This record gives sequence, structure tokens and C-alpha cells, in this order.
Amino acid sequence: MFALSFMRHAFVASTMIAIVSGVIGVFVVARNMSFLTHTLSEIGFAGAAFATFVGWSPLLGMLLYTMLSSVLVGQFSSDESRRESVISAVSALFIGLGILFLSLSNQSASSATSILFGSVVGISRGEVHQLTLLSLLVLGVVALIYRWLKFDSFDAVGAQVNGVSGLGISIAFLLLIALSVSVAAQIVGSLLIFILLTLPAASAKYFTHGVAKMMLLAVLFALLGTWLGLYLGYLTNWPVSFFIAAIEVLIYASALGYRWRDKQ
Repeated sequence: MFALSFMRHAFVASTMIAIVSGVIGVFVVARNMSFLTHTLSEIGFAGAAFATFVGWSPLLGMLLYTMLSSVLVGQFSSDESRRESVISAVSALFIGLGILFLSLSNQSASSATSILFGSVVGISRGEVHQLTLLSLLVLGVVALIYRWLKFDSFDAVGAQVNGVSGLGISIAFLLLIALSVSVAAQIVGSLLIFILLTLPAASAKYFTHGVAKMMLLAVLFALLGTWLGLYLGYLTNWPVSFFIAAIEVLIYASALGYRWRDKQ
């Protein structure tokens, strides 16, 4: 299997994506921002479709759209009373734009399928380098603001009392989510981004406590899903994203079962 260059590229890319998703996912779950990953997936779809229309790299289009809109959407949807309305309006608009751009670009159905459901086995060496650099950028920023991000995510009141800038941390984290969404979309597609950015972290919180331990376990769950998904996809020629989704759901179901048994 590793004799094939595209499989080697796929495993390197999936490893970086899983690490980023596991680390960022812990804070996504802690800050109750799973809704934003779903919204940004539709925005990322429109961005990738726009990039296809103008002849750019889909990753560049995703980065452009998600980073420009993440802060705006995050701030508008901070009020829970209007969150559902904002999400519905934004999702509808950007799904429509994505469909329009794909239609105008006259691309084949395979282009739409690749954007929506990922195409990790088709990642080139250059794209692997791009994903690696973006992943290292995300992890580097998290390392720089880790102390304040952890404080603000798990003890917002205490963070305010100690003078931590909640607005500054929120904006930085929204941009990190935008980068993570664009990176993760390369393997699971824009429609399934929330799987890697939420389920591994949501599963980890039932097995352990402590932010560092949760991050480590979330990364392990994400790696298990992506590596095993790639292997099963290679054996069966079925979509890799299907296997990743199924594996992560099974892990989450096991976590719920563990939690239920622990309460008995």
C-alpha cells in the first residue's frame, strides 16, 4: 500500500489533519461552538466552488471565505436567541452560492463530489506541503495562546476576573477554526468537517479529565479514524470519508456507553 505515492501523501496529510482536528476540537466542544464548524463547512463549500470557478486552488478559496466570515458569523451567533436564525440564513446563502459557482464553472460532477466529500487519495505532494504548513501554523498559534485559550474556554468568568481579553481570544480562536475547517475539508469534505472537529473531542471528554489528556485522546481518536479509514478505503475502494465517519461515530457511541456504565 505504501509503495503507492498517493497513499503515502494521503497518510501524511491525514496525520496532520487529525492532529489539528483533535487539538482544536477540544476547545470547540468546551466553548460549545460545534454549530460554527457546521456553518463554516457551507461557507467553505462556497469558497471552494468559487475557487473552481475562477481557476484557483479549492483550498485557497476555502481559506479566503472561511477566514473572512468566521469572525462575523461567530459574533452574530454569540446570542443564543438568534443563533439558529443566523445559522440557517448563512448556510442557505452559501450553499446556494456554492451551487451557483459550480454551475457557472461548468465543472463535472466529480468536482462537486470532491469538494463536498473530500478527496484525500488525490492529494499531490505540493498540497501535502500546503496542508503541513497550515497545520503547523494552527498548532503554533495554539501553543502561543494555549494558557489564555484554556482559561477562557474552561473558566470564562475566572478569565475575565484575571484580565484575560475574552474578545481577543475569541477572534483568534475563530480564525483558528476557519483554518482548521479548510484543512480538515481536504480529507472529509465540506459536508463532514464537523465529524473530525467535534466527535473525537466529544468522545475524549467521557474517558478522561484535564485539557492536555483530552487533547491527546482526541488526537488518538482522530488518528484512528483517519488511518483506519484510509486503509479500509484502499482495501474496498469505498469512500474514505464514509469509513472515517463510521469509525468516529462508533468511538463516540462507545464513549457514551462507557459513561453510562460508569454512572451505574
